[in-house]
Amino acid sequence: MKSIAAWGTLLEFAVLAASFSSALADGPAGATSTCNRLAGELGTAVVVTSGDDYNNASADTWSLFNAEARPSCVVLPRNANHVQVAMQAIYEDKVRYAVQAGSHSAMRGWNNVNRGVLISFDYMKEVSYNSAKNTVTLQPGIHWGEAITALEPYGITIMGGRLGDVGTGLLLGGGLSYLSPAHGFSSDAYVELDVVLVDGTLVTATATNQYSDLFRALKGGANRFGIVTRYEVTAIETGFSGSKNWYGGLIAFADDAAPALLEATAKYVREVNDPNAALLVVLGYQVLNGELFPAHAITPIYRGPSLPTDVFGDFLSIPSVFQQVGPLDYSEVASILGAGADRGTGQLFGASAFTGDNVTRYHSAFTHWQNFTQTFKDELSGVVLAFTPVADSQILAGRARGGNVIDPPLGGYAAVQFHTQHLPGVTVVSPELELGRKLYLSQIPRSPGLPLYINECDASQDVFSTYGQYEFLKQTYKKYDPTRFNVRFTDGPRGL
Repeated sequence: MKSIAAWGTLLEFAVLAASFSSALADGPAGATSTCNRLAGELGTAVVVTSGDDYNNASADTWSLFNAEARPSCVVLPRNANHVQVAMQAIYEDKVRYAVQAGSHSAMRGWNNVNRGVLISFDYMKEVSYNSAKNTVTLQPGIHWGEAITALEPYGITIMGGRLGDVGTGLLLGGGLSYLSPAHGFSSDAYVELDVVLVDGTLVTATATNQYSDLFRALKGGANRFGIVTRYEVTAIETGFSGSKNWYGGLIAFADDAAPALLEATAKYVREVNDPNAALLVVLGYQVLNGELFPAHAITPIYRGPSLPTDVFGDFLSIPSVFQQVGPLDYSEVASILGAGADRGTGQLFGASAFTGDNVTRYHSAFTHWQNFTQTFKDELSGVVLAFTPVADSQILAGRARGGNVIDPPLGGYAAVQFHTQHLPGVTVVSPELELGRKLYLSQIPRSPGLPLYINECDASQDVFSTYGQYEFLKQTYKKYDPTRFNVRFTDGPRGL
């Protein structure tokens, strides 16, 4: 087991790592010619190179690290045809590009591009409900908070994120929702997708038509398989505002409660398989002037009149420092953690996955996490180690809807998120901190056979290779992008 001293043994590699990152950041020649072409075809209201629309898309990303890139132009489509025209030009001219929906990514380079073409969906944010089909149609620019608010008058909602600022990119990575234990990963709710392929071709994919393989690949394939311009998803009955069909909230704990929280989390993962129960466990520290302030909390949620002790009893028995629990309607459930819309700081994620049968793994992850935090607290404003249980009920619900490429094994597990929030205004991660993050991720290896959650990964992690349907994913990618254009010209997950 590595100690604090181990951080120093890695620093000799820091200069190499920094120079490599710098070389990648410079990018190829700019896309000015392509931008001029697109401005001529789509107009200067759709294709912008400066002004408020340009700045909102390129410089207002959730993570400050993605706000540093300066695209040659931003394409702001109003419809799918605009996306087709843009992708055809990008493909023909062989220029770098990125796609931005909600801009809530912590993976560097995945939602912005330097000297390339950025496609931003700021003007495609419509949401509608079809009561006859019981489906919801979403445009890609909508944020989950906006969608939930728009759908509440119908007494329904959709499986989205747990923060209102998160966008539809969550679906492409699978998606974890408070509704997931009963209904699967968020992407398992797909009914129909309009997809612009890498060469600009527009297709509609369903579970049963000629693009059924593409349909499945987009349930976890992230940004590698095309640009979705329309999502049709199954609506989920939740009740109207004030219906209070859920019970739960936020419970916070002191620092000395962490070992008990870890024990309770492992037991929950191991034993709880209730489709009405959802849980997020967050171990966190806020850092202020180099001093650590614990921010450990859980968000227990149950569709019912109370929190059952046979589900949440181990957590409820731990002394807390704050509780705000009670009857909730779904919009209140979805806003427990706030919108998560704050800007101005760099954000980075890392992922692992644990079964519940080895509690030592949880304690070890926490010890290494504390070690990391103490070592780098002067460079951080916050750090999180979070656990989202994925029960068999969720896995089976997804399989009943046709399955996804993540395809976890049965047995239940926790998706583990390592999150660092950096100092306000800081746009460069020190080589020491970068290597410290990589060391920590190496200290929390996933339990054998479990998939990583791509929406909470580090950009360097090979998430696709952990999927149960990895071979299918590779073959499908080869079919729809035989020249590997997407992999060569936009940043995203590795492994294809």
